[in-house]
Amino acid sequence: MAQPLRPPSAGRVVAHLGLFVLGAVVGVAGTLVQPAWFPGGLLLALAGEAGLVLGAARVMRSRAGGVVAAAGWLLVVILLTASRPEGDFLFAASAGSYLFLLGGIAVAVICATLGGRRQPDGDPARLGK
Repeated sequence: MAQPLRPPSAGRVVAHLGLFVLGAVVGVAGTLVQPAWFPGGLLLALAGEAGLVLGAARVMRSRAGGVVAAAGWLLVVILLTASRPEGDFLFAASAGSYLFLLGGIAVAVICATLGGRRQPDGDPARLGK
């Protein structure tokens, strides 16, 4: 019989908030690095995001950790794509910027999916037997 869901502990909520902020920081850093040394900067920015999302999912032992970190990254990157009335922008209309946006979303989905899965404690054998 399935156990009812419990609310998350205070430590887990704080950890998720920290991962969200860390995702935002990685998003800002990736935004600044990706146009600097094309294509090396783009690959470095995507590798940093992949490491964050996969690491967050593994540390939190659930996909939710990866999703929270990816959400922080995505929110900041989307907010930084909007141009300002003064004409300032961080993303030029180039292939590298589009690869960073779309590739970052794809990397986040892949890494969050590969992240930690909940398994019951006990024998590592197949659960169906």
